[in-house]
Amino acid sequence: MSSEWNHNYIKTNNINMHYVTQGEGQLMVLLHGFPEFWYSWRFQIKELGKYFKVVAPDLRGYNKTDKPEGVENYKINILINDILGLVKGLGEEKAIIVGHDWGGAISWEYAKCFPDNTEKLIILNCPPINVLQKAMGTNKEQARRSQYIVFFQQPEAPEQMLSASNYAGLKSTYKSMAVKKELWDKETLDKFVEALKLPTLSCGINYYRASFQFPMRAKQRKLKVKCPTLVIWGEQDNALGKELTYHFPEIVEGPYTIKYIPTAGHWVQQEEPELVNKYLLEFLGV
Repeated sequence: MSSEWNHNYIKTNNINMHYVTQGEGQLMVLLHGFPEFWYSWRFQIKELGKYFKVVAPDLRGYNKTDKPEGVENYKINILINDILGLVKGLGEEKAIIVGHDWGGAISWEYAKCFPDNTEKLIILNCPPINVLQKAMGTNKEQARRSQYIVFFQQPEAPEQMLSASNYAGLKSTYKSMAVKKELWDKETLDKFVEALKLPTLSCGINYYRASFQFPMRAKQRKLKVKCPTLVIWGEQDNALGKELTYHFPEIVEGPYTIKYIPTAGHWVQQEEPELVNKYLLEFLGV
């Protein structure tokens, strides 16, 4: 795997962050979700790298990036400062920020908190943290879908469940959330499991714990996204309902576009890579 890609490390916000990069030009940062790593963007990196300098990091706690211990090290404002340090460490002030799942949550907050450092925002299957938390309390169907988030608040039990029997629980998570289950063949599953093994697994779950234990201040919750924003949403997502997207126009003050993909689920950029790449490049004017 490593021979195909350009791997680098950078110091940001007191951690060493591993990233894969391709291409030259305007900086585009691709942020993965849980339980994933940079490889989730394998179908995007080379195509987008024809037009941009694409950087796909392993987020804090994941794969080859440093793994600080303690839930407090995974607060959202720490996570967005990791990305700000990455952008500036690469010699840029602004970047196109693209995020899926937890990478999407980070991207929403990055764009809201650092408008001067966000050229454009692209979100794949992820609402802002406060939108999801509100929906969990007001939408019975979303509360049902989000039961795993409540389970993740427990100490140790989620890690034990997902890692038992050679990570059988983790492997079933990928397939159970897939529309195109053939995507998750043995080779692909082995790559993801290798990258997500403990302690990475615990770090990833700490993102969920921190979002509840260290809630955002009211002032931050009220911030708006000011840059042009594209949302791409796989409609068959069994964790995040399509109705969450109906609230996004209230959050975005800049130009807003949404593209629904009925043939994809949560792993949208992996299940429909050509369509996702097409929508990305159209939005970016390529």
